[in-house]
Amino acid sequence: MKDVFNKIHPISEEILADYLSYWRPLKVAKNTIMTWEGDTEKYMYFVLKGIQKSYYSDGNKQHVIAFAYAPSFSGIPESFFTQQPSKYFLETVTDCEFIRISFVNHQKMMQKHREIETLFRKATERLLIGVLERQHELLAFDMETRFKTFVKRSPHLLQMVSQKDIASYLKINPTNFSKLINSIKI
Repeated sequence: MKDVFNKIHPISEEILADYLSYWRPLKVAKNTIMTWEGDTEKYMYFVLKGIQKSYYSDGNKQHVIAFAYAPSFSGIPESFFTQQPSKYFLETVTDCEFIRISFVNHQKMMQKHREIETLFRKATERLLIGVLERQHELLAFDMETRFKTFVKRSPHLLQMVSQKDIASYLKINPTNFSKLINSIKI
């Protein structure tokens, strides 16, 4: 986790130790909904092991928004940062291990340490850039290009996440996704 933080914004060992002292371990079983639509996200997670997906449901179908896996943050960021109800779900795809911090403790540390606030401003900037890049991919790329881009970025997920979830994430019909996976050399 220290390496991930330092790649975003360097923080002194003393401040980082203080901040990390508020993080607690958590293990969650496969297929567990961690955050329900309508609930407010109370924690920010750092993934040590496993995969999660965030999705919204129209009642008939899940629409996958994102996957999170080690080493990265997880949760419902807009619900966590605004303390407003989530518009979607966070569910474990595999057994997962995390460390997590509560909203209250995170806010306390950002007020106490300017470096923590800067770290998360920069992390939020990266998140925004990632969301905009994903929107560009969904709007500008055809399904084959979306698939190839995904495989290049996250090839390991092909073995760990259902084809149905990946197809949903890529906004590709599952039948077309199956044809793509069988016709394109990976």
